[in-house]
Parts: sequence; structure tokens; C-alpha cells
Amino acid sequence: MTEPPVLGARALGRALLARQHLLARSAMTPAAMVRHLGGLQAQAVPQPPYLGLLSRLEGFTPEPLSELIERREAVRIALHRGTIHLVTADDCLMLRPLLQPVLDQGLRTTFGKRLAGVDLTALAAEARTLLEERPLTFQRLGALLAETRPGRDPAALAQAARCLLPLVQVPPRGVWGRSGAAAHTTAESWLGRPLDRAASLDGLALRYLAAFGPATVADLQKWSGLSRLGAVLGRLAPELVTFRDEHGRLLYDLPQAPRPDPAVPAPVRLLAPFDNLLLSHADRTRVLPEEYRPRVMTQNGIVLGTLLVDGLVAGSWQLTGSRAGDRAVVLRPFAALGRGDRQEARTEAERVLTFAGGGGEVRFEEVG
Repeated sequence: MTEPPVLGARALGRALLARQHLLARSAMTPAAMVRHLGGLQAQAVPQPPYLGLLSRLEGFTPEPLSELIERREAVRIALHRGTIHLVTADDCLMLRPLLQPVLDQGLRTTFGKRLAGVDLTALAAEARTLLEERPLTFQRLGALLAETRPGRDPAALAQAARCLLPLVQVPPRGVWGRSGAAAHTTAESWLGRPLDRAASLDGLALRYLAAFGPATVADLQKWSGLSRLGAVLGRLAPELVTFRDEHGRLLYDLPQAPRPDPAVPAPVRLLAPFDNLLLSHADRTRVLPEEYRPRVMTQNGIVLGTLLVDGLVAGSWQLTGSRAGDRAVVLRPFAALGRGDRQEARTEAERVLTFAGGGGEVRFEEVG
């Protein structure tokens, strides 16, 4: 039996960048890119999904994505790893049932003791009725659920509803240039369609490989938050190709997916905060050197915007201020940049300023 070819970290990095449209920006529509990526993490509002698309799409402006949210063609909902993602309406209905075990596990781990003895089936039914009457914040939902459950923690009751029901955040939450509390209703009510109960984990795995491969079983599990997915990739293996990484781990991939030559140049890019490029593999070193991981992933769960140089994280960045007079893109390289890379970084930062409304300054803060 022929041993699978070995792909080094640089080859894996270039493959990932190609599939993420970070080697060359795409002319895809925002909806098509959101679908291709399997969603964009959207814990913070509203910047990360918009900046994630800005780094990948040519000529992207915020209005088309805001319109998708307002027209109910894209929604914000808890999915991969139990975190809020912006996904297309179709993917919301397909992904949410597949990822229900992730939400169930999170509920047991975080709130199990505080919910002991609560009839969760009855709670979900009551919460659905309340949320489909009108969108509610979790604070208000928890207070209403506690009225019929005296002595129970309202926050735990609201989080139980979040995990048991497919709850979407309604506009203006997540709309560029507007603000609003995170009010929720059910996906079925908001989209006027039922969840897709026929979706399969096989399809989920193939979608993942298209955007993030080549990948190990552990990588797929890290991205999704699901466990025991080895059987899924094993079942798909006859239609896939396999490789080994430099540590001997088995990688799966789609036969026709791009795998550029490792020598292909990678332009400087500014990745959004919480960008899934950094969150979707068990071994992130194909793009994130381990020594830099603590600098961009904080202990309280924040993932900073990052500066990519030659396909690797080489610094962090931040868009600050809300008006042209005080707006800035602050770049913090972790080591000295060459003249060409520094100019590319400045050009990318100026692109962000233009996207944010024009005006402002680009500032380098050398952190070493």
C-alpha cells in the first residue's frame, strides 16, 4: 500500500489561504462567500464578519451584507463551538440541527447544576411561545421564564432556551452603522421555514474540507465542536485523497481542491478579529506560529485582528474610533517588517479606513 504524500506546514498554509481567498481576493457575492466559508464568527458586533469579507472580496462595501441580514437572507445564531456565527438562511436551517450536540454539551457543562430538576422540554416550549410572540433579550426572557419557576436563576433559564432552541438575533443587531440589544426569536419563525432535518454530517465534512482542508479528524472536530467524527471521514475516504503532515498525522482532502505550490507568494492581509482562519484547526501552526498564539488569543476568549505576512500571523491590528477625526488603524507587528511588507500592510490598513467611512490615520506600534 502506497504511503500518502507528506505536506509540510507551508504547503498546508498555502492550501488554506487559497481556499479562504486570501491569496487573491474573489469576485464572489457576499452571500456566496459566507456560504463557502460555512459562516463567519460574529461574537462581537458588528465589525468581524464585515472585516472578514473585506479581506476576501474585491470591492466589498458594508451595505450588501447589512441588506442580507435585514432581508432575512443571513442570520446570526449560535453554531460551531457554541459561538455566534453569521450564516446564510439556508445554512442556518441546515447547520443548527447537526450542531445541536455542541449546544447540549455546553448547556450540561456550564449550567447543568443550576438547571437540576427543571423540566427542559416544558421550558423550551414556553420559551418558544414567548419568543415567537415578539423578539426578546435574554435578560427579559430569563425574567419571564423565572416567573413560572420561582427561585430559579433567570440567566440559566435563558441560556437553556438558547441551547434548546435555534435562536437568531434580529436586526438591527449586526447591521453596519446601527446598534441594538441582542433580541432573539426562533429561526423557524424568522425565516418562515422549518429546520433541515435531512442534512448529514457527511455534507458538513465536505463543506469543511472545501474551505479549510487538507485536515485531520481533530481539525474537523475543532472547527465544529462535535466529537467522534473519525467515522464520517472514514466513510468518505473513497471519494477523498489523503496526505500526512510532518508529524505523521493523516490528512483528508477533496481531490480537486486547490493545493498551491508552497513557493506561491502570499500577500499581506489583515484578518478580522475572531477570524475562523485561526479557529478551525486543532493544529493552527500552518498560519499561526505557536509563540504568537498567546498574543492574539487572550485568556478571556478574545481573538485579536491579525496581520498576515507571507501567509503567517506576524502581528495584530485594531480599528479604533468612530469618526474620521479620531479613526485609526493601529498595526502592531511582532517583529520588524521589511520595507515592502510594511508598505503592503499600510495599503491594507488604508483599505480598512476607506471601508469604515474614510479619513483617519494608519499607525504602527512596534511591540516586538
